[in-house]
Amino acid sequence: MGEVVAGVSQYNGDLTQQAVSFKRIKPAVGFNLKYNSGDLLDLRVGVLFARVGADDKDNKRADYKARNFSFKTNIQELNVCAEFNLVDPGIYLQIPYVFAGLGVFHFNPFTYDNDGNKTYLRPLSTEGEGLPDYPARKQYSLFQFCIPFGAGFKIKTTDKWQLSYEFGYRFLITDYLDDVSKTYVSLELLNLRKGPKSAELAYRKNYPFVEEGYPRGNSKVRDYYFFTGLKFAFNLSPQVKIR
Repeated sequence: MGEVVAGVSQYNGDLTQQAVSFKRIKPAVGFNLKYNSGDLLDLRVGVLFARVGADDKDNKRADYKARNFSFKTNIQELNVCAEFNLVDPGIYLQIPYVFAGLGVFHFNPFTYDNDGNKTYLRPLSTEGEGLPDYPARKQYSLFQFCIPFGAGFKIKTTDKWQLSYEFGYRFLITDYLDDVSKTYVSLELLNLRKGPKSAELAYRKNYPFVEEGYPRGNSKVRDYYFFTGLKFAFNLSPQVKIR
């Protein structure tokens, strides 16, 4: 069975205060290949393409606004999941389900500098990642694991077609989806090691810099993103009925 996936995605992390905000909604599309066992358990392999982002100017707290960070990133995700149908699909036409699995995704956060130029953040080591002066701060990889899980509701329209609504949450191992996690580091050192662009984007307040060692983000809470939307399923084999 094939599934065409279309909906929206959203990020939560160091640049957000609210779990859900219409200002952070971005488009997402994908495709799944699914094996229907005919019983309560189905297996699927899928790809998801999404964009997420956030901007401190959209937060209500004055200290978040003053911090003045923003980012966006495209996400390309490959996942393998198991779906557990909560009722027998051989009997019912409306089928609630839950799912969980394992995925790997690619991201590359970017922002716009003071001149409006698009700038990728990882090469700048804005929190000292990968610099010998901060040996505990390893450079993060742009490929990371995620744990997809969530729930949905299927409606069998015919023996060959099926419509579903799904909400899927991605638990992440990394806290650098937004390039923000720990504390401010020396801007002088960043300027020396990585150049003036690194110092410019590591600290974006309109005040003199006196915050070395102070929190830049919250490393105790991981970033995450989620997808919600519709899935349109169809049989790839004309002799097989959807169960």
